[in-house]
Amino acid sequence: MTAVEKVEQAITKRPNSYVPGRTLLALLGRKPSPSEKPGLANHAMHWGTGAVLGALRGVWAASGLRGPASSLAHTVVRLSTDQTLENATGVGAAPQTWPRRELFIDVLHKGVYSFVTGAVAERLITVRRTTGSGSNSHETAGS
Repeated sequence: MTAVEKVEQAITKRPNSYVPGRTLLALLGRKPSPSEKPGLANHAMHWGTGAVLGALRGVWAASGLRGPASSLAHTVVRLSTDQTLENATGVGAAPQTWPRRELFIDVLHKGVYSFVTGAVAERLITVRRTTGSGSNSHETAGS
């Protein structure tokens, strides 16, 4: 995601966003100003969130949740996690208020992250189902 983001920024001339870093500072009890540019916190939030949600994608792959539909669902989880943390801390703005270009770029970056993470997880992780019962999630015993 970072590599794709840097290429995109070189093409579009979009500056770095420090919302992730300010979000982390807010989660840690600080009240960062909107102009603060916490580089170290920014990297920690990007890589930390990526690692935690990457691990989730790995659990999904091991559980048999694989393929493009799972990567698309993971994209939603990735976006939702960021938006929940950013908006709950008061650092971010609701996506529906963003310029369309910014929204498109954010969804694109999170999608790249989720699809690449899914492909790597599915290549490296063997499916380990703990149960084979039921053909759907709503089946009850004896039906």
